[in-house]
This record gives sequence, structure tokens and C-alpha cells, in this order.
Amino acid sequence: MHMQPAILVENAHVYLSGREVLHGIDWEVQRGERCFILGANGAGKTTLVRMLMGYAWPLFGATVQVLGHRFGSVNLQELRKRIAWVSPLMHRWLGDREWTGLEMVLSGPDATIGLFRTPKRDEVERARRLLADLNAEYLENRTVVTMSSGEQVKVLIARALMTDPELMILDEPSVFLDIAGREFLLRTIAKLAEQRSQLTLIFITQRIEDILSEFSRGLIMRDGRIVAYGSRDAVLTEENLRLAYGLPIHLVRGQNGRLWTVI
Repeated sequence: MHMQPAILVENAHVYLSGREVLHGIDWEVQRGERCFILGANGAGKTTLVRMLMGYAWPLFGATVQVLGHRFGSVNLQELRKRIAWVSPLMHRWLGDREWTGLEMVLSGPDATIGLFRTPKRDEVERARRLLADLNAEYLENRTVVTMSSGEQVKVLIARALMTDPELMILDEPSVFLDIAGREFLLRTIAKLAEQRSQLTLIFITQRIEDILSEFSRGLIMRDGRIVAYGSRDAVLTEENLRLAYGLPIHLVRGQNGRLWTVI
């Protein structure tokens, strides 16, 4: 039986505050793919994610289908339980409570920021295994507010995995990190991609050098439009990047397959 794609978007136009911010988006991601979304600030990346989560709606006539369910005929609250959305902005919602790393991971099934019930023993065991898988077991009893940004994102990834998601959206996870923290996080994502072959991964970034070789397909956005879409090598070209950023970009390829920009 043919498996439906993880993401299917056709002819999507999105208006926010009376202005069209996405223009005729057509995009498809197969299950288990690792796909990047690259673009400068204001390119439309965040709005595209909001549309996938059902927080922004396209005009009539569009198709938005996620994990085999077409929007307009699916319970979005239930569908969101199968999607992990990891954003570094989430840690800003902690409030006054000093949640530990373990408590934050355990809050995943409840979709809350922090734990407000007594967890079951098997949940605690699973949360500890997930932290260990990410080499983050040492964060179990640390309060989240004392962690580095990279450590916080690790905890958020473990929290997202508590529900065995089918789709994970990494929404600019390295945006606030220094070089050491960024490399720490990217190693974590590479390990995640290796360990969970069935998990569809979407990685959103404005930094070309953050795109790991594990992400074999992707797209580039500019001004709410997709200006390049396809295989990694077809998309990440100097011509496409110059169009997206309006700069005379030259690419240098590292031994690990990552690309670095020189202007």
C-alpha cells in the first residue's frame, strides 16, 4: 500500500493582518525524510510552520495535509500530539517555577511547560532513557533556568520524544547559541537522525552552516515564496543562495559535508 507523505501542501496562500505572507506554496515531504528550510529573517519560515501546525490557515482552494490527514477534516488537537515542535523560545514560558530537566521531559505527554501531576513509574523510566540517549542524563536534577541554551534544547528534544512523534519540527533551535553550544546541539540532532530512521525531521534555519549532511532534501524561501526545492546539492548552490540573501555568496565545503559561506 502506498504510504501518504508526511507533509503535502498545494497552492497555499496565507494572509496575516491583511497582508499576503505566503504565496502559492507547493511542497511535499516523504515519511522518514530529513528536510531543511532555509531563509533570511522575514522569508516566511515561521508562517509556514504555523500553517503546518494549524495556527495559520491558507485561503480556500489550498491543500494542507500532515501525516495523512487533510486540514478541515481532522481534529488538530489530536494531530498535534503526533508532531513535536521544538523551539528555543519555549524555555521563556517557564514562569516562576524552577522545573528540573526530568520534570520538563515528563511534561511532554501533557503538552504543558512543567509538570503538574505525579508521573507514573514507566513514564519516569522512559524520560530517563531519553535523556540518556541524548547524553543528557546529568541534566535530570538540574533546574532548567541554570542550563545553557544548548542543554535546554536537549531537554526540549527529550520532552518532544516522550510522545513518540512521527514528525519533528526543529524551529531555529540554534538561534541563541554560541559556537560551542551550536556544535553541541548539531551533534545531538545528527545522533537523533541516526537512531530514529522512521522519524520525519524538518530543520528550520537561517544559517547555511547549520545544515547537516543528514538533511538530504530542502527548500529555500524568500519573501514568502519557495525559490528552490529539491535535493540538497540542487538547492544549496551559490546562485540560489545569492538570490535568497541578496549577497555575493561563495561556498566552501568542509570535510564533514557541511557548507560555509564566504562573501
